[in-house]
Amino acid sequence: MKKVLFFILVPFFVWSQEEEDLLSQIDTVDANTNVQSAFKALKLVNFESTKLAAKGDFYLMIAHRFGYVDNGFEDFFGIDNANTQIKFLYGVNEWMTLHVARSGFQKTYEIGGKFSLKPQEKDGFPFAIVGFTSAAVNTEFKESDYPNITFENRLNYVAQALISRKFSEKLSLLVAPTFFHENTIRDTYNQEGELILPNPQDNSQYAIGLGGRYKFAKRWSVNVDYAAHLNRANESIYKNPLAIGFDLETGGHVFQMLFTNAQAINEAGFLGQTTGDWTKGEIAFGFNLYRVF
Repeated sequence: MKKVLFFILVPFFVWSQEEEDLLSQIDTVDANTNVQSAFKALKLVNFESTKLAAKGDFYLMIAHRFGYVDNGFEDFFGIDNANTQIKFLYGVNEWMTLHVARSGFQKTYEIGGKFSLKPQEKDGFPFAIVGFTSAAVNTEFKESDYPNITFENRLNYVAQALISRKFSEKLSLLVAPTFFHENTIRDTYNQEGELILPNPQDNSQYAIGLGGRYKFAKRWSVNVDYAAHLNRANESIYKNPLAIGFDLETGGHVFQMLFTNAQAINEAGFLGQTTGDWTKGEIAFGFNLYRVF
């Protein structure tokens, strides 16, 4: 429990303009020395970006990940099977954004924070460094199925360093070393459905995220992110998450349309429990929609 409290407490210490470009309005930037935010939205695709909410800004984010499209009309290309996340974010100050969220995936409730450690400077430091932490509760576990389950068994938490560089007005790149811990690992099975006993998945897991954004039109950009899991059990059925998306900047909100093999939206979910295989057409359509107040 001490680990959980540490990861929760770290970040606590350490209607907008209509037809104008909303993103230009809400960029957090020091015009004298710092480079404007490398990304226009708070998320790249699945991963968090190095953008924070401006002080006093309140965001509503609604995200959907539908089922895989490979079943065709049987479930209308996955639309019948939607996972939804509703997230509220608040810019406490220029260097800290806090959020609460609820996801349909494993009926998860989450709190977390994103905080700026070092901005990219025009004639100085070449990167922006942002920390992200979250703690989530999996409420899908039922006491009737797990009579000895405790609150601590339901927890998972994430600690992440987001490092970005804005190379030009069109191109920005991101790397994200990540640690996440699941207090309860569901039984891991191989492709034949046999329980793996000799080599179970470690509760503490590591990943490295890579991503980028390329702006190809005034209000459009293409975004990509990918995570390599560094200590996944050899026999695990889970895959590395890959997402490709498009940002549309409109008056009043940002709309991100995307394709990914991950149906979970929270970090521990898409990093540790992605089952889709791009080579087999196991790809889900989804979107992230933001509204700032």
